[in-house]
Amino acid sequence: MLPSRHLRSAARQRSHRPPPAAGDASSSGKLDAEVIRRNKAITAHMRAGRVADAERLFAAMPRRSTSTYNAMLAGYASNGRLPLAVSLFRGIPRPDTFSYNTLLHALAVSSSLADARGLFDEMPMKDSVTYNVMISSHANHGLVSLAQHYFDLAPEKDAVSWNGMLAAYVRNGRIEEARGLFNSRTEWDAISWNALMAGYVQWGKMSEARELFDRMPARDVVSWNTMVSCYARRGNMVEARKLFDAAPVRDVFTWTAVVSGYAQNGMLEEARRVFDAMPERNAVSWNAMVAAYVQRRMMDEAKELFNMMPCRNVASWNTMLTGYAQAGMLEEAKAVFDTMPQKDAVSWAAMLAAYSQGGCSEETLQLFIEMGRCGEWVNRSAFACVLSTCADIAALECGMQLHGRLIKSGYGVGCFVGNALLAMYFKCGDMEDARNAFEEMEERDVVSWNTMIAGYARHGFGKEALEMFDTMRTTSTKPDDITLVGVLAACSHSGLVEKGISYFYSMHHDFGVTAKPEHYTCMIDLLGRAGRLSEAHDLLKDMPFEPDSTMWGALLGASRIHRNPELGRSAAEKIFELEPENAGMYVLLSNIYASSGKWRDVGKMRVMMEERGVKKVPGFSWIEVQNKVHTFSVGDCVHPEKEKIYAFLEDLDMRMKKAGYVSATDIVLHDVEEEEKEHMLKYHSEKLAVAYGILNIPPGRPIRVIKNLRAIVIDAAGKQHGGWLSMRCQAEDTVE
Repeated sequence: MLPSRHLRSAARQRSHRPPPAAGDASSSGKLDAEVIRRNKAITAHMRAGRVADAERLFAAMPRRSTSTYNAMLAGYASNGRLPLAVSLFRGIPRPDTFSYNTLLHALAVSSSLADARGLFDEMPMKDSVTYNVMISSHANHGLVSLAQHYFDLAPEKDAVSWNGMLAAYVRNGRIEEARGLFNSRTEWDAISWNALMAGYVQWGKMSEARELFDRMPARDVVSWNTMVSCYARRGNMVEARKLFDAAPVRDVFTWTAVVSGYAQNGMLEEARRVFDAMPERNAVSWNAMVAAYVQRRMMDEAKELFNMMPCRNVASWNTMLTGYAQAGMLEEAKAVFDTMPQKDAVSWAAMLAAYSQGGCSEETLQLFIEMGRCGEWVNRSAFACVLSTCADIAALECGMQLHGRLIKSGYGVGCFVGNALLAMYFKCGDMEDARNAFEEMEERDVVSWNTMIAGYARHGFGKEALEMFDTMRTTSTKPDDITLVGVLAACSHSGLVEKGISYFYSMHHDFGVTAKPEHYTCMIDLLGRAGRLSEAHDLLKDMPFEPDSTMWGALLGASRIHRNPELGRSAAEKIFELEPENAGMYVLLSNIYASSGKWRDVGKMRVMMEERGVKKVPGFSWIEVQNKVHTFSVGDCVHPEKEKIYAFLEDLDMRMKKAGYVSATDIVLHDVEEEEKEHMLKYHSEKLAVAYGILNIPPGRPIRVIKNLRAIVIDAAGKQHGGWLSMRCQAEDTVE
């Protein structure tokens, strides 16, 4: 913002300015033809954005008029060169009201309202344009009281003044004051009627809008379009069509409003009939019809219509790109993206979302890097997509760099991007930075709170999750069904059985949340983990709806922990009926048999998997080191540093045995010799990943290992003290 004192100083200096020099055409009282010609040339250069050419022409002029200065002043203002405009204004020999109004408008447009008010106070002469600029500029910034102040100051008010004040009230939701102003006089034009009517529509006052429409002495096409589009957006296509048919004049926007209305309300055939009947179409019309097909996932029809378009804008391409992305058609989406003659931020964000949602993590990150190389502005959607990808692959360092770039980009951490940040930190296991990001958020919604509660719960921080829930209850954010899922999960992971039961049976009364399958699943898991298997089974049988595979899976998992093969078999049979190809459940039941020494049943499960064509998903662990993700499988022999990793583990194993450590071979659920069990424990994927982390991550920094199998729970920590290493790495289930 430019300091107001500079403008006041410039105004004071003018009152003592000497008479204009001989070369000043403004002193002669009339302009010669050459000055007029050059003034027009300056204006043409400025309108074309050729500021330097205009400056050269201005500097070369032997005679200048006030109009010459005004042409330069208006050019600087329209090209966003406010400092140059202010500097030039100070040098105008005899500024007129147009000079002042031009700079006043430039200050207002650049949001330098304090400077605008200072210049207004210094103006020797003011006209209606002066007051109108002050009214509209303050109204645009929500300063309705100041807009009202300048409206009241205006000695003469024209139609622009009245409409500007009316629009100020409407735009800022002060509809009653707008109506009061409207009722204070009768000489309103169609623009005024339309403005008030649009205000009623914007704030959902349909009956008042219709009453005003019916009272209008003369309606123009904007009046009809406002009401037609209003009814269409609200799903009242009967009334929208009545007004459409009654409209004496229809333009392309009237037709498009009806097409969009039918499309948005799922009436695709009617939309296409109106579209085909249109006397003329613009890009908006074509885009509306293409978007209608896209929303219904009718991509063949959308493509056919897209190919028929006589001219396409970037919105047309984005519609197709988004449609393919949402349909999971990555190749088609990429083809559209590569073919686009012009891309905007929406295009890049849509392609990033397509890759991210399709699980193409590497492609997402590569495209984001390419986006930066192309100098494209990264919007919030793009940041959220890439943060989601970092969360999916646990790329914490990359996510933290994005966090820093987000701040440097000037974006406030609102709900949309802030929630993506929280999810990223939690999925990477970084509780501290997740909490810091939460505290830094400028605003929070229910998703923000739910992410915090669920994140703490998932990592076993039940106390922190419940404390977060208690804090949430002191705010205006109301807990929803997802909140209670997180609360019950926190109780389950922390062994708070009675507290979880209390929340479950009181959540309808206390929070208005009716129990859904997800809540029952949490309760079965809660009771099962606590060894109360019969209660968990009874709850599952007494539910008001049929149990799904997730619920039976929770009971199966509890049966494994507490070695109840009979209940485990019963749960597994139900799962096989619902999801016969769920490999994880076959493995889990097999492990139940193995932990009970029933190796014959283990063999039967393997045969059953082969007969049904069910393939076990291999276990993988990955770790991020220096912005690169390293993946390991059991007994990995392809990693380039495998020899160093195995040498480290051999040395570690030897030292641990000397210290009295005995391998917990009982957790290896395979009918093999003890020596082989020790080998399996030594080289499972998590331990390989942890070992690589210890070798490559500086001491004192956490080692984060991510598993692809949710049946695995890893707790790994490493320290180095005087060359000695202590490490704990326990796998609850060796399904690798």
